Amino acid sequence: MVDWLSLLPWNKIFTAACGCFLSDSNYIHLMESNLDALQKTMEELKNGRDDLLARVSIEEDKGLQRLALVNGWLSRVQIVESEFKDLLEAMSIETGRLCLFGYCSEDCISSYNYGGKVMKNLEEVKELLSKKNFEVVAQKIIPKAEKKHIQTTVGLDTMVGIAWESLIDDEIRTLGLYGMGGIGKTTLLESLNNKFVELESEFDVVIWVVVSKDFQLEGIQDQILGRLRPDKEWERETESKKASLINNNLKRKKFVLLLDDLWSEVDLIKIGVPPPSRENGSKIVFTTRSKEVCKHMKADKQIKVDCLSPDEAWELFRLTVGDIILRSHQDIPALARIVAAKCHGLPLALNVIGKAMVCKETVQEWRHAINVLNSPGHKFPGMEERILPILKFSYDSLKNGEIKLCFLYCSLFPEDFEIEKDKLIEYWICEGYINPNRYEDGGTNQGYDIIGLLVRAHLLIECELTDKVKMHDVIREMALWINSDFGNQQETICVKSGAHVRLIPNDISWEIVRQMSLISTQVEKIACSPNCPNLSTLLLPYNKLVDISVGFFLFMPKLVVLDLSTNWSLIELPEEISNLGSLQYLNLSLTGIKSLPVGLKKLRKLIYLNLEFTNVLESLVGIATTLPNLQVLKLFYSLFCVDDIIMEELQRLKHLKILTATIEDAMILERVQGVDRLASSIRGLCLRNMSAPRVILNSVALGGLQQLGIVSCNISEIEIDWLSKERRDHRSTSSPGFKQLASITVIGLVGPRDLSWLLFAQNLKDIQVQYSPTIEEIINKQKGMSITKVHRDIVVPFGKLESLHLYQLAELTEICWNYQTLPNLRESYVNYCPKLLEDIANFPKLKG
Repeated sequence: MVDWLSLLPWNKIFTAACGCFLSDSNYIHLMESNLDALQKTMEELKNGRDDLLARVSIEEDKGLQRLALVNGWLSRVQIVESEFKDLLEAMSIETGRLCLFGYCSEDCISSYNYGGKVMKNLEEVKELLSKKNFEVVAQKIIPKAEKKHIQTTVGLDTMVGIAWESLIDDEIRTLGLYGMGGIGKTTLLESLNNKFVELESEFDVVIWVVVSKDFQLEGIQDQILGRLRPDKEWERETESKKASLINNNLKRKKFVLLLDDLWSEVDLIKIGVPPPSRENGSKIVFTTRSKEVCKHMKADKQIKVDCLSPDEAWELFRLTVGDIILRSHQDIPALARIVAAKCHGLPLALNVIGKAMVCKETVQEWRHAINVLNSPGHKFPGMEERILPILKFSYDSLKNGEIKLCFLYCSLFPEDFEIEKDKLIEYWICEGYINPNRYEDGGTNQGYDIIGLLVRAHLLIECELTDKVKMHDVIREMALWINSDFGNQQETICVKSGAHVRLIPNDISWEIVRQMSLISTQVEKIACSPNCPNLSTLLLPYNKLVDISVGFFLFMPKLVVLDLSTNWSLIELPEEISNLGSLQYLNLSLTGIKSLPVGLKKLRKLIYLNLEFTNVLESLVGIATTLPNLQVLKLFYSLFCVDDIIMEELQRLKHLKILTATIEDAMILERVQGVDRLASSIRGLCLRNMSAPRVILNSVALGGLQQLGIVSCNISEIEIDWLSKERRDHRSTSSPGFKQLASITVIGLVGPRDLSWLLFAQNLKDIQVQYSPTIEEIINKQKGMSITKVHRDIVVPFGKLESLHLYQLAELTEICWNYQTLPNLRESYVNYCPKLLEDIANFPKLKG
């Protein structure tokens, strides 16, 4: 008997007994009330879960992906619900054991444990209930790969197959594609990229990065993060922080990194890219001209990209020229085969020369082309001797010397640099290459005509958004080769770029240099005083300039173009700038310039002055007297605003043709629109810090408006007036609105609920709307239909839109009541617009 008693768990019995009568958490006494509360609370939780699942289902139907946070909450609910069901099954037994009015139990240990589980389950259910309200339940899925637009892959199909088989081989983690410039490496890489779009692959993301010769690690990081994090919240982070963000993102993914145009080894670890391995299954593919780079990058396999075979080359050339030309004379096909053979199977040469021959319909023209291609060439460093003379044929085919000068000028920009068309044309005008008249049929139109001609000749490439162009790197090398008199006078042109350039190079032949470009370097101080009797162009934008020495501008008598833009730390210019007596173009936009030097008044030939985005420049008083010959004055988004005094100054600039301005007073805006010559010159207009019940924009007075910004304004209504002064008494219904307005930016606008007046800008290419809390619709249906009913020429908007950015618009519910396909939309970004989710789902081109 004693032995049997000793086996009893007296400590547990004692604890349970105390729990029955003494504990504050009397699980036995509270069992029934807790069970009742648990059942009610669990019912609430299940309803909340069902509501959340319904929301998630709607979002997933739109192509969004549920958040991991939501998944975690649902998983916890499932676990808690399973525990609840177990408690329910035992409930009748445990409640049947209760005695002494529920204060005790026939089996205290069992009832105590059961009551404890009920209490724990109840607390967990309450906690989950408190966290059931998710503001956002799903997000836009970043597409695995973004399709590249390729004109043709003629001759590369076999190579694409070989590269793809290598890429999907489990033993190959890093693949190097190497070959000479213009051979088609980029097209091959684009083809591999597009295979990931077309095929269902197991990779999470495919990232395309352009590296180029003068790459900077941060530039590569920005391209990677732009693909991984469309929220852009990483933009102001340091290089090391960006590396951390990239690493944290990619180490959770099976990724493919496509690096185009490596000239040297890239430290991927420093960038933040985890090394590809069998464990993570990731891949890296790169293109390069150098086999040595393949070794330095430790490529598991190297594939040489060769020139096309004679048959492949002929097929590409035939498709480029077109059968109509080839059939125009019986002798032309044989001559065309000779021309194609002169291209030595180089796809770039075949394309460029083929484009140059598309209008040659006579035998004599084809024979002349063969004679030109037979002329001796010159060696250019880094290029095969035979290629540049071949590419030069397209240059030789340009109509006249002015167009050739315009083309060669483009070589002053760094490799892969995207050149703004308007800026390029202004350079050309001031250099005297094209008509200085900026009115219709003048220099601006002529400039665009030349750009179009160079694009069609494959000497320039149209960028993704069509207000910029760039040069293929091989074409650029050819242009530099020609610019240097075929390598005989390299000193006359100085082009340096990249992070390694921290000082003005000391090997410059200042006495003979004609054009100098130091774009996108790390130069901070200029301390020299060179003698430059022939220098006409000096390009120094996108640097870190802090100080320019007193003597730098002393001996540059022929300098015509000076670009110092995008040097935020540059706060002053030396007074000796007055020595630049030939200067016509001065760009100080995006600098920290506080005041203009007194010496500026001696620059009587200055016709172009850009002060846009100068956030600390305070005064322009006296500019009409100082610079009476100004034709272009740009003040868009500068601290300096147009007021009564400046209005008078601007009216005294008798040669003014192009003006961009910032205005803060609604009355000043009205007065500006009332002065015909002034209003008609406006190309860019920024309304900032303006407070008014109504603002009227006259589309006749502002007929040349191309860019409009509305920033930090409180305006209840924006109204468009399409009547001229002469037609005030009758309404004109013929093509009202802004014909040239291409870009609109609205930031921090308070007041209006919609922007339906955008219907009067039918040629918009870019719309950005941010931080505007009252805007509910971009185009209101009722207002829109009313406008289109009166004006038959106005149709549903955005047919020409290329870029759409919507950010932090809490009340935005709709963009437009009747979407068209937006055939030209190339870039879109929609974020923090919670009420717009349905519209985004209905319109697949919009990216959240």
